[in-house]
Amino acid sequence: MKKGIVVLSLFDGMSCGRIAFDRAGIKVKKYYASEIDKYAQIVSEKNYPDIIRLGDITKWREWKIEKPDIIIGGSPCQGFSFAGKGLNFEDERSKLFFTFVDILKHYKPKYFLLENVRMKKEYQKVISDCLGVEPIEINSALVSAQNRRRLYWTNIKGIIQPEDKGILLKDVVDGQAFVNDGGKVKEQHLKCNCVDASYYKGMDNHGQRTLIRVTKGGFHEYRNDKKKSSIQGTHVTFPTGKTYCLNSHTPKIAIKEEFYKSRPARVFTKKAPTIRKGGLDITNNGGTAWRKLTPLECERLQTVPDNYTNHVSNSQRYKMLGNGWTVDVIAHIFRGLK
Repeated sequence: MKKGIVVLSLFDGMSCGRIAFDRAGIKVKKYYASEIDKYAQIVSEKNYPDIIRLGDITKWREWKIEKPDIIIGGSPCQGFSFAGKGLNFEDERSKLFFTFVDILKHYKPKYFLLENVRMKKEYQKVISDCLGVEPIEINSALVSAQNRRRLYWTNIKGIIQPEDKGILLKDVVDGQAFVNDGGKVKEQHLKCNCVDASYYKGMDNHGQRTLIRVTKGGFHEYRNDKKKSSIQGTHVTFPTGKTYCLNSHTPKIAIKEEFYKSRPARVFTKKAPTIRKGGLDITNNGGTAWRKLTPLECERLQTVPDNYTNHVSNSQRYKMLGNGWTVDVIAHIFRGLK
């Protein structure tokens, strides 16, 4: 494919696949993208104006495109996720997997790649039977500071686990991460929580949050357990560890006390006076300062280029990053094309 590869990307989102081809050193001749989210399209257009945009996947029979060498996509996962309602193929969004299969059968490309969440074995078997291959499970933690276990179905040969790059949360946070006064850290996690599409709005489907909490005794972990946590429903992470997978809730990290001390507080709850600083909520809860991870930090968790998504609102950035791929995992897979 010295002249370049022809790509058809389904459920393209913000075009993480295109970033991954570039990062893998694979020349792209044409990149067709099917996506309906207008904000993801804005981001994709700003970064890759040469992409040929096809719109709604359900209208694929109307497309007039060159035969693709590879078809890629991450079909909607809401019906499969352990964190969801377990509707499997009854979910209208997850039924779009079969549209992926129809398109694959129609164009018969040399290669394909499908990504999805971990799911019940019976759902996984349906997908494997349709595609004729078993998936490989890869945790993004190997190439990023985020725990994100995903399944990848592909006929690209020789795919093995990526080498662990040893990336920690401290390697991606921007400026204000804070280790306690003594500089001692009680490690609880190696990675951060997974971030999904509703990451921006609060508790996720797992009922948990990621934050870094500074205490005299070091860093402590709390789950959704009222007996153990004064900040209910939270996970605690720290700059020297990994975050959880980007998902419906926004991980939080500790910041230096002087950043919020003596500033007027806007009270959201009696226990959590919160101020706004630089567009971020900064909360002092029981002597602990914490904030959400920024969109820039979430880009780094997904190994997306810095400020790639900065053409839309922060809420939309969180959504598309949660929906997106960990680029370095996809690039690792694509290197098998060489």
